[in-house]
Amino acid sequence: MTTNATTNATPWEPPLAGTEVEHLVGALERLRTTFRWKADGLDSAGLQQRVGASTLTIGGLLKHLASCEDYTFTHKLRGEPIGAPWDATGWDGTNDWEFQSASDDSPEQLYALYDGAVDRSRERLTAALADGGLDQLIHVSMPDGTRANLRRLVFDFVEEYGRHTGHTDLLREAIDGRVGEDPPEGWTATSGSFRLPA
Repeated sequence: MTTNATTNATPWEPPLAGTEVEHLVGALERLRTTFRWKADGLDSAGLQQRVGASTLTIGGLLKHLASCEDYTFTHKLRGEPIGAPWDATGWDGTNDWEFQSASDDSPEQLYALYDGAVDRSRERLTAALADGGLDQLIHVSMPDGTRANLRRLVFDFVEEYGRHTGHTDLLREAIDGRVGEDPPEGWTATSGSFRLPA
């Protein structure tokens, strides 16, 4: 099965019989792409729409997952500072600032934050996998000093995306009725600069 976006109508689909790395990264890419499809093409009103008593919005989820991408693959992976654009905000990954502040951002800013963070994370994860694989120990540790490995970090991140992609399912259906498990064949983003998995 090819994963080249130019020859595969569903490049986000994980392999049917791949390696552990291919399946794990494939699951993450499928969730990233499904989330981005659910969030795609909305104006400010759509990005800020809420359902019931919940304060969640797709705009808030875009900004939250953008911050999670950068925080996970800088600080958690290597212990490095989160860097731009987050360092200028004073955000340290410990509160809900990204959810609350998203209403101040334009659609262009939110899509750029998310799409840029995904690009950076892909590069960092690819480099980490080439430099020690899933068994390597990473910066994140338990209070007793026991460090996690890269496998645990990526599995946890797949779980993070699974939760928030489910939230986005409900929000998007309420906005305009868009439903579905995966993007349709041949989908590409109409907003921002999201790149499909290579």
